[in-house]
Amino acid sequence: MRLEQLNFHHLFYFWRVARTGHLTRAAQELHTSQSALSSQVRQLEERLGEPLFEREGRRLKLTDTGQLVMAYADNIFGLSQEMLGRLQGQRQGMTRLRVGSVATLSRNYQENWIRPLLADPTVLLTLESGLLEGLLQRLLQHQLDVVLANETVPADADRPLLCRFLGAQAISLVGPARTWQGRRLRIPKDLDGQELALPGPRHALRGQFDAMCQAAGVKPRLRAEVDDMAMLRLIARDSGWLTVVPEVVVQDELRSGVLAVVGRSTQLQEHFYAITPAHRLRHERLESLLAGAEAVVPPPA
Repeated sequence: MRLEQLNFHHLFYFWRVARTGHLTRAAQELHTSQSALSSQVRQLEERLGEPLFEREGRRLKLTDTGQLVMAYADNIFGLSQEMLGRLQGQRQGMTRLRVGSVATLSRNYQENWIRPLLADPTVLLTLESGLLEGLLQRLLQHQLDVVLANETVPADADRPLLCRFLGAQAISLVGPARTWQGRRLRIPKDLDGQELALPGPRHALRGQFDAMCQAAGVKPRLRAEVDDMAMLRLIARDSGWLTVVPEVVVQDELRSGVLAVVGRSTQLQEHFYAITPAHRLRHERLESLLAGAEAVVPPPA
């Protein structure tokens, strides 16, 4: 079968059915009849010489060949959606940049990273937050341009992604300035029995911190564990407890004197990464952000 023999209209109908798992639902979304949609998919199967679906109760399940075709269809129509979005932005004199960020990443870090674009009237930003796997799926489907994360993504031939290191920051122990200004604690030696708020179990740092304390024979008193860095920032500001946190999360409170750094650990560092598809069209605004990444995370004072 040659490329010119492939009917992309049939492929599009297959893609929509595969995404819903139901002929009826896909037909409703496409404003066509179920029989017409079924016929289009069947013609694609005949052209390819392989079944793409098998029935599982009332749902349609992709065969092995169907999963392979679906992976390519995701790229084909995901790129098409990206192209239409870029063209629409050009007509309006705008450039759209779609940024995903893992839920455990500091919003201050994300804002610092995109700050060079905030004063650019020709840029339209789309910012999303979620779990890493979900964001990577959207990235592979060309629904995002970049994903910011605090953990790397292993190389995988079936998932062609590039993971670029942006910077790192040592983890700090912060507390209310009215209580802790000028006082210092050693991490982890002086944390035994101290009331602490910590990043939640899903955060890349949590396992490292727990292992460090266990190796030192130290048992802090856990008062809160928080996945969302914006909430951890509020806990650090308002609770009166000590908080283990990257300084970028509480940068405003440190500048204003609400919080003070009580200790730092060079054993623990949060790393920041930008994840992009391995094969992508050049995005000038994104390239400028990646090129300036080393200035995003300042070294601890």
